[in-house]
Amino acid sequence: MFWAIISAIIVGAVIGALGRLAVRGRQNISIVATIVIGIIAALIGTFVANAIGVGDTSGIDWIKLAIQVVLAAVGVSVYAGRSRVTT
Repeated sequence: MFWAIISAIIVGAVIGALGRLAVRGRQNISIVATIVIGIIAALIGTFVANAIGVGDTSGIDWIKLAIQVVLAAVGVSVYAGRSRVTT
């Protein structure tokens, strides 16, 4: 169970970072928010990939990874847009 949590945090950080890279401009969100968005995107992306039948392929699951990164980019955009302070 401990390693499952650690791997979820690592995968979430990678997916979240890739999502932040996919979004143009600077996002003023914390590393913790990026990891949480990445974990959520990875979970939802896995569910979507399994639902459309591309979740478990031989080799690297590029389509699932692309779905996860797109979801993370959307999540980062939404979060950054909501947390932006207007003056």
